[in-house]
Amino acid sequence: MEAQKVQKELNEIKKDIEKTKQEMSKIVIGQIDIIDGLFRALLANGHVLVEGVPGVAKTLIIRTLGAVTGCQVGRIQFTVDLLPTDIVGITTYHEKLGFQVEKGPIFANFVIADEINRAPPKTQSALLEAMQEKQSTIGKQTFKLPLPFFVMATQNPLENQGTYPLPEAQVDRFLFKIIVGYPNKEEEQLILSTNMTTSQFDDYQLKPMIDAKKILKMQEFVKKVYVSEEVKKYIVEIIDATRNPKDYGIKLGKYIEFGGSPRASIGLFIAAKAEAVIEGKAFVTPQHVKKIAKEVLRHRFIVNYEGQAENIKTDDIITEILSKVKVP
Repeated sequence: MEAQKVQKELNEIKKDIEKTKQEMSKIVIGQIDIIDGLFRALLANGHVLVEGVPGVAKTLIIRTLGAVTGCQVGRIQFTVDLLPTDIVGITTYHEKLGFQVEKGPIFANFVIADEINRAPPKTQSALLEAMQEKQSTIGKQTFKLPLPFFVMATQNPLENQGTYPLPEAQVDRFLFKIIVGYPNKEEEQLILSTNMTTSQFDDYQLKPMIDAKKILKMQEFVKKVYVSEEVKKYIVEIIDATRNPKDYGIKLGKYIEFGGSPRASIGLFIAAKAEAVIEGKAFVTPQHVKKIAKEVLRHRFIVNYEGQAENIKTDDIITEILSKVKVP
């Protein structure tokens, strides 16, 4: 009976996600992998760093996701002169009311952090407490953030001028790093008639397919997904291969400066559970781990100067690791 109950809940989650994706497709053309990645991160209660050239609908996707989930969306446009108080809020004095807290845009369910690498490290770090602790401090008061709380930060890979590298501690707090590519020719042709230059966002009258309460319920379900000892060992060996590549015969391992931290193992563990749920499974397989490995790991270990000079990408190293680490 328990198995039937679990399967019924799984089917409901899968149906809700498909319904939500269908509603999103009214306005977002293509980018299926990106949307899947956002749903995985949302179910895993993680945050996403999105990298892509300007104009590939990064902001539109998260705005649409907010609309179809009935959640509040906040947007922060990161600039060189942005202050931490512009993100979290301030305490102000009103003549009749006394001191009042004015909450910033971080107090939303979905937060779009546009071009996060344009702000100086002090401002970037204002996101850290919010992302990790789900709370934010204004003056001497600490406030809980609304749940679910989901940050999607974007960065432009083309520009270096006027940008600051993200601190490693902050990058590590993103569950996924997703690369957004160009649409294909057929998709781009469809985009011509459904774009935000000639249409208004509200014209599409997107309907909420799920709500915040349902998302929190999905997140709780993901935590209960079964992971066998063999799959746990497989996850640990993948991370160990980033630290001790010689032990696994990883030829590109010589280009790794630092391997993945225990947070990388935890990331693979929870993201694989979310992927299993999206596929309608109540248990994790090695294939689920493989599918999400690049999104979880590409920003969690550093390529050394020699590798950078030879244009070695972390994705290339991950591909070799997945081919060499023995699958249970």
